[in-house]
Amino acid sequence: MKLTKIEQVNEFLSIVDSCKGDVTLRSLDGDIFNLKSKLSQYIAIAALLGQHGDELELFCSDREDEGKFMQFLMENPSI
Repeated sequence: MKLTKIEQVNEFLSIVDSCKGDVTLRSLDGDIFNLKSKLSQYIAIAALLGQHGDELELFCSDREDEGKFMQFLMENPSI
């Protein structure tokens, strides 16, 4: 899932914390941010809010987790 701009950061991170499997953000440059790590969360959120937010793609290892983000994206179509 491509992400462009997240204004609901707390809600997004709450979903990440509720996920059973791995959740990662990947950049076009090949950077991979493990969102289950708090340190990586800070770096990834800074990237999403900064200039390169439109170059990041979200991946989930669990299908149920992916459904949580799909629901989040449907509720927040500006992302």
